[in-house]
Amino acid sequence: MFRHRMTVLLLSLLFLLVSSIMASNQPAGCKIRITDKGLDMLKFETQKFVEEELSNITMPEMKGKEGRFQYTITNVKITELNLTHAELQFIPDVGLLFDVQNSSISLSFHRQILYWFFYDTGNINASAEGVNINTALSLIRDDEGRLKISNITCDAKIAKMRAKFSGTLGKVYDFLASFLTTGMRFLLNKQICPALNHAALVHVNSMLETIPVRTEVDQFIGIDYALIDDPIVTSRSLDMNFRGMFFTLSDPNSTLVNYAVDPVIREYDRMVYLALSEYFFDSGMYSYYKAEVFQMHIFNEKMPKDLEMLLKTTYFGAIMMLNPALVDAPMSLQIAVNSPPKTSIKTSGATVVMTAIVKVMVLPPGQPPVQLSSMTMETKFHAKVSMKGKRLSIHADLRRFKIFSNQSALESLALIPLQAPLKTMLQMSVVPLINNWTKRGVRIPLADGVDFIEEVVEYHN
Repeated sequence: MFRHRMTVLLLSLLFLLVSSIMASNQPAGCKIRITDKGLDMLKFETQKFVEEELSNITMPEMKGKEGRFQYTITNVKITELNLTHAELQFIPDVGLLFDVQNSSISLSFHRQILYWFFYDTGNINASAEGVNINTALSLIRDDEGRLKISNITCDAKIAKMRAKFSGTLGKVYDFLASFLTTGMRFLLNKQICPALNHAALVHVNSMLETIPVRTEVDQFIGIDYALIDDPIVTSRSLDMNFRGMFFTLSDPNSTLVNYAVDPVIREYDRMVYLALSEYFFDSGMYSYYKAEVFQMHIFNEKMPKDLEMLLKTTYFGAIMMLNPALVDAPMSLQIAVNSPPKTSIKTSGATVVMTAIVKVMVLPPGQPPVQLSSMTMETKFHAKVSMKGKRLSIHADLRRFKIFSNQSALESLALIPLQAPLKTMLQMSVVPLINNWTKRGVRIPLADGVDFIEEVVEYHN
């Protein structure tokens, strides 16, 4: 339960990056577990939320007659709430329970009393003691795949209420205190649960609507964070299974099928666990691939001069056979990934394997480019996963690089001198471009106002 005007809630987080095996049912690409330790932090936010809602309770005007006394009670205000004995717990298979026991509420209101011909006004300070509030929230997945409070049950009781009169005839009217406080206790009892019901079903659900379900990541791709089933609530945790599927904005129906197994979280030691399967990353890479992001044309000022000279030396014979006049023409490289990159997660870390076709081109002035050769480039990147606030980002580091000719084994031998300069070019030009796409990160499915300040990343087979 969160405040509808959220303060920043800071939680510690453990990443679990999980490799995938085949599974028959629709699995989750992303799973979040909130443990009972996380509830301890949420309890203070919930308590502030409840105090704020109760402090805004409005009481109706009270009018009546007792013997020769006529009275009017107006301007009822709650001045202080002391919810010292509050607990927030999981209700297995239901949701959350917020329980307040033996707490107190201080009030003030204005009185107008007519006794015979005497008219008196003044303020009354009252206190409700033995305040018990039991509120249960049922959590479900709605039709859009969003976490939602579907129902709230509330029971509120006030054991006793005291009032102290002030003013000219304050002591004279003390005998009215029990009569007035009985009515006030009845009215206050009737106001507590409707206020909390409205807060949970309207304000908290509005806050839950800030959790992204289907949203854009950048100008190329989006992500689907719909819950695939109702949240799973046990006595120790709340588990939420999200689809965690990226899609291309230009063709949102063309997505990678998830054949992975559900990420498994076995621990309860931290406040929050975020588990991501290989599918989560693979679907992102697949979507970028479908959006044709993994394509690059390196020419003119983007082409390192030493690499261009080496290319001319390597393909000098081919250029002379085509047209000797092309010897002085600039060179270019066209790089295009030819299959979706594949992520692998092991205990040693996460890696991404990417294969691309590299075309060596010569650019005659005023004429169409001429292809000199085509080679296959195999790369392997180490992927470092991190989080800031609630945005997940990846930093890629090139670890392995290999090229070979698509024409002949003999040409592959001739390409050996190009290995080192091409790898350097990738590290200087291509890898920074990839990291520029991924450094902004993708938001994980948390509500506005909830951020992480501490993370621990673990990799599991």
